[in-house]
Amino acid sequence: MTDHHRPGFGTVTPYLIVEGAAALIDFIVEVFDGVELERSLHEGTITNSAIRVGDSMIEVSEARGEWGPFQGTLHLYVEDADAVYAKAIEAGATSLHEPMDMDYGERSAAFSDPSGTMWFPATYTG
Repeated sequence: MTDHHRPGFGTVTPYLIVEGAAALIDFIVEVFDGVELERSLHEGTITNSAIRVGDSMIEVSEARGEWGPFQGTLHLYVEDADAVYAKAIEAGATSLHEPMDMDYGERSAAFSDPSGTMWFPATYTG
């Protein structure tokens, strides 16, 4: 029996359609230790890419015509929210808030990448 979704993908996969897809892919690889698994091009434009971050996938494509840009907001668990925040700022992100302990048991930060996508890296603290 064939599963109803692609191997390695969960039920829900964020899909970011941005201006500057290649730069966003590089940002995800650098800041989140992502691994780019595929990149599809049409006439030199990224029409789809898949990047593994931890146990999850993120898809990215270049905005074109009626497709975008559509930035998103992502909350993701990381081993060290402070370290990820520092890497992101060094890689050109804009700080939305520095890492801080939250009432709901997470140490969390917030930043936007150069494409405008907002990221909320968090470490569960209990």
